[in-house]
Amino acid sequence: MDIKAIVMGLAFAFMWSSAFTSARVIVEYAPPLSALALRFLISGLIGVGIAWLLGQSARLSRRQWTGVVIFGLCQNALYLGLNFVAMQTIPASLAAIIASTMPLLVALVGWVIFGTKVRPMGIAGLTAGVVGVVLIMGARISGGVDLFGLILCMIGVISLTIATLAVMGASSGGNVLMIVGLQMLVGAALLAVPALALETFVVTWNWQLIVAFAYTVLVPGLAATLVWFLLVGRIGAVKASTFHFLNPFLGVAVAAILLGESIGPLDVLGVVIIALGILAVQLSRQPPITPRVPPV
Repeated sequence: MDIKAIVMGLAFAFMWSSAFTSARVIVEYAPPLSALALRFLISGLIGVGIAWLLGQSARLSRRQWTGVVIFGLCQNALYLGLNFVAMQTIPASLAAIIASTMPLLVALVGWVIFGTKVRPMGIAGLTAGVVGVVLIMGARISGGVDLFGLILCMIGVISLTIATLAVMGASSGGNVLMIVGLQMLVGAALLAVPALALETFVVTWNWQLIVAFAYTVLVPGLAATLVWFLLVGRIGAVKASTFHFLNPFLGVAVAAILLGESIGPLDVLGVVIIALGILAVQLSRQPPITPRVPPV
């Protein structure tokens, strides 16, 4: 892994983690599904427009279109839609912690459903992840967290897992920025239906909402997605996913600094255990390094 890939991975981890804090601000002042649909519409149009100016084509292969639709449905409409609704009642830090378990779920699905061989380190990582989640959930439930919001976040991370498993089909074959824009437009179209049916578009306009919305559109919405696709294309999904072990730390830290969310001792312990579990799972999936013997 070269320096450029490391910088891209660190940037992605920060942008991905910070999205929960900006989303928490948005849903404080605007209806969640309407705001998210508008975010995807703007981000998607910007992405497609820039891709068109760069000469990228929307003529995708069937595999790419399948990936775009699945990614737009599972990540944008379901995962983020459910999280935006949930964050009306639960802290951004908790939503970030739940979402950060996605690499553990990806490894678990590969092991249980697809029969992927898991090394002892990976099994230890999965076990640690479960322990960390149990610690945090136990502390939050006993503290009176909204169970409906918690369930929405859990369903959302399952959808994110499915989207992650489909990402390689969407990103292979070029036209990366066009694909990013198109999957956002898919999310906007899917979210517009429940937004129009279930929400009243009442917005409390202030500078906090404007800054949070602009940041979410441009940084987690467009830049982070593009960086992720490029990172996967550069070093592969397995190595790229290693950076997810930073997400529990960063998600909690950003929410605590900007929103003043309180973090208890069990939260800290659980975050550390989950992060170590994610790192162990990802390292266990790395191919073993074979030493090169110089010719005699």
